[in-house]
Amino acid sequence: MPGKLPNFDLSGKVAIVTGGAGLLGRQFSLTLAAAGDSVLVVDMNEAGAQKVANEVAQARGVAEAKKTDITKPDKVEAMLQAALKHFERVDILVNSAAMNPQVSSSGKLSSSGAFEDYPLEAWQQSLDVNLTGSFLCSQVVIRQFLAQESGGVVVNICSTYGLGGPDQRLYQKEGQPPQYKPVDYTVTKAGILGLTKYLATHYGERGIRANAITPGGVFNEQDEDFVKAYAARTVLGRMAHEDEMNGALLFLASDASSYMTGANLVVDGGWTAW
Repeated sequence: MPGKLPNFDLSGKVAIVTGGAGLLGRQFSLTLAAAGDSVLVVDMNEAGAQKVANEVAQARGVAEAKKTDITKPDKVEAMLQAALKHFERVDILVNSAAMNPQVSSSGKLSSSGAFEDYPLEAWQQSLDVNLTGSFLCSQVVIRQFLAQESGGVVVNICSTYGLGGPDQRLYQKEGQPPQYKPVDYTVTKAGILGLTKYLATHYGERGIRANAITPGGVFNEQDEDFVKAYAARTVLGRMAHEDEMNGALLFLASDASSYMTGANLVVDGGWTAW
């Protein structure tokens, strides 16, 4: 790969991937490692993070796992120190960890999500993880970028629901009480774009780039009715496969995107093109 596409080569680089045990975080960790990166797989799910790190090792990549609560400054600092202990530097941060209420195989969300009754505790938890967590991780890692004096890359994960409100019709099932994708997901993902632009403009002259990926809906064993309804609203007529954000991630993490910062790369099967 380095001989054919040198700009995508990450040999000698080190990445931290938060939410690394998640559906996309796992893919991101494997992708970066395949490009030559050493990866610290970060997640609250310690066993899940270790499983992903083991997968990387089985594929002849280099990875370590670290349990981290990204809402706690001391834990985030410990995350950085773990990366430095194992790899001595950090070059890439992927903020993939997020609270995201999912449609289950039975077609239900974890709660009704109605705005007028939405609990403050749930709202606050999403703010803590989706926004404060990304803020804290970016702050700590960028401090390391500056100390290294070698630049760095931040890739934040947004959502089409950060660009526009959810199509709540997707979550309704005939004969059942109404369900809604909750407000905190849209608000926090919109905030991720603001964070991305701020980091890009604040640190551009220091060689630090920040960009976002906006995935469309990714298939994750949702029920058949939901998948069919979602697919009908995309230009390509289907949900994304879990590996279809990997190319965008590698592009933004590598020198292939060296003239991009403050940008949002939308990978949504045409959802926002209508």
